[in-house]
Amino acid sequence: MHEREMQMLVDKRKKWFNILLHFGCHPDDCDDIIQDMYLKVFNKLNEGANIKYKDDSINYYYIFKILRSLFIDSKRKNKNIIFIDLDVLYKMESDQANTETYLKVEHQLKMMYWYDRKVFEIITEGESISKLSQKTGISYHSLYNTFKKVKNKIKKLL
Repeated sequence: MHEREMQMLVDKRKKWFNILLHFGCHPDDCDDIIQDMYLKVFNKLNEGANIKYKDDSINYYYIFKILRSLFIDSKRKNKNIIFIDLDVLYKMESDQANTETYLKVEHQLKMMYWYDRKVFEIITEGESISKLSQKTGISYHSLYNTFKKVKNKIKKLL
């Protein structure tokens, strides 16, 4: 149905790749974002959008804006994610120093006031702060500040 428009986009893949590199995107992530852009444009074409100018060329600004928003979204999603090479992870698992660090963290948690420790444990097990606030009647800010305080103490140990 929209084969011609999609083929025009695919033919310009190198241009999209260079735009993403200019944004500061890691080369390994560029192809994923380009594929997401193809899907987004395909869905927009099915909804009736027109991605071409009157002279039958692609609206580069429209594609630029899509790539930019996808890049920013990927950065926002991956902001707190730290990627660790598997070899490093396997080495860390067998490393004695990590066992000592774990024991230090456990000791630090045991030495904390019971309320601080319990709030930290509940939130790190997956409970959201807002849900915990609703369930307990404790203000969101109080729970957030407690969690942040304990997390910062543990970070200092690491």
